[in-house]
Amino acid sequence: MLTSVQADILRAVADPLRLRIVTLLARETLCTTHLIEETGARQTNLSNHLRVLREAGVVDTEPCGRFTYYRLRPEVLEELSGVLGDLAAVARTTAETGRKRSC
Repeated sequence: MLTSVQADILRAVADPLRLRIVTLLARETLCTTHLIEETGARQTNLSNHLRVLREAGVVDTEPCGRFTYYRLRPEVLEELSGVLGDLAAVARTTAETGRKRSC
């Protein structure tokens, strides 16, 4: 069963632009300027999406002079992946056994 925190993480990465940001950050730590160049998003829009990812605990920030770098927290995605994998295993078992509740 998903916890409310995990549901928040799932909602955070479900947005197409945020998923693109997560994908980029999986490859390297990037600053806002890099993310604007890579995504083509406007700075205010990108900042709002980064805030959502930060509040969900998906990314960490690292100030560097006048820039802020963003780093993906892989352990957060690994935990979510584990929960979803467990859920898929239960569904597979249910499908194989034909278990269903009678009306």
